[in-house]
Amino acid sequence: MQAQILNKKGALSLGDMKGAALVLVTLAIVLGIGATILTTIQTDQTSDSFAYNATQGGLEAVDQLADWQTTIAVVIAAVVVLSLVAFLGVTAGRR
Repeated sequence: MQAQILNKKGALSLGDMKGAALVLVTLAIVLGIGATILTTIQTDQTSDSFAYNATQGGLEAVDQLADWQTTIAVVIAAVVVLSLVAFLGVTAGRR
C-alpha cells in the first residue's frame, strides 16, 4: 500500500516527513560511499585513459547530485513549515 503524503485535511504532518528525512540521509550516505569508491578506483587507472575518463565522469555526476541535496532539503523544510502554518491557520479559524 502506498503511503499518502497528505492527510484527510490536505496538509502534511510532521510524522509524514520521516520518510523524506530518511531519503535525504540515505542519499548522503550513498553519495559519500559512491564518491569514495570512484576515487579509489580512479587512483589505480592511467591518466587520460578511457577508464580514467569514465570514472571522472562518474565523480562529476555524483558531485552534481550532491549539489542538489541542499535544495531538496530546503524544499522539504519549506513544505513542513508551510504545512504547519496552514494547520495552525485552520485550527485558529475554528475558535
